[in-house]
Amino acid sequence: MKVEKMIKDINRFFFPDEWKGFLKQIDKPKFKHRMLYELMFNTGARFDEAKHVRPCDFDFDRNNLRLWKTKTKAKKGEKVGKPRTISLSTSFSHKMRRFCKDKKPDEYLFTISQAGFNQLLKNKLKLMKVKDFQNFSSHNIRKTHGMYLKALGIDLAEICIRLGHDYNTYIKHYGSADIFSEKDMRAIRELFGDLYFRSRRF
Repeated sequence: MKVEKMIKDINRFFFPDEWKGFLKQIDKPKFKHRMLYELMFNTGARFDEAKHVRPCDFDFDRNNLRLWKTKTKAKKGEKVGKPRTISLSTSFSHKMRRFCKDKKPDEYLFTISQAGFNQLLKNKLKLMKVKDFQNFSSHNIRKTHGMYLKALGIDLAEICIRLGHDYNTYIKHYGSADIFSEKDMRAIRELFGDLYFRSRRF
């Protein structure tokens, strides 16, 4: 009997219920890598960018994070990646402050390899009975972040700056049709909190 090989879908992203289900899978006191998954989800950072985050890279007063280890774009003549500073939601900023409390200022927060990160992600999704669990990797978490911001109506230029991409790269690798239901949208707003929707007083 011929078994069809599953076609890898590089455009796959997490629906909100899938992401919440994944967080439940890793919601254990001894699961030390949970915060790396949450950091990537809440920032859209690449794996290598997130892995090199240190407590000193956060500005908890302004709810910002400076990503200093970024992708070097050799085709654009870069010899080293350009650092970028991005905003955090208030709730996630508070969570990271608590996580960093007992860490040294210049200490890397995470030690897991990208291969280990991806395999752990697939294993947990398989336990959740996600049929195409093999499609997921760190890239898909980043893809999810961009999709959620697009669904929330955030300006495309802002999304590109946040992800560290130009417009063409975003359209080619991160732009997908908005297929979220109203229930999904409520969940997305809940997950992202006040990111881009902080109250302003004038």
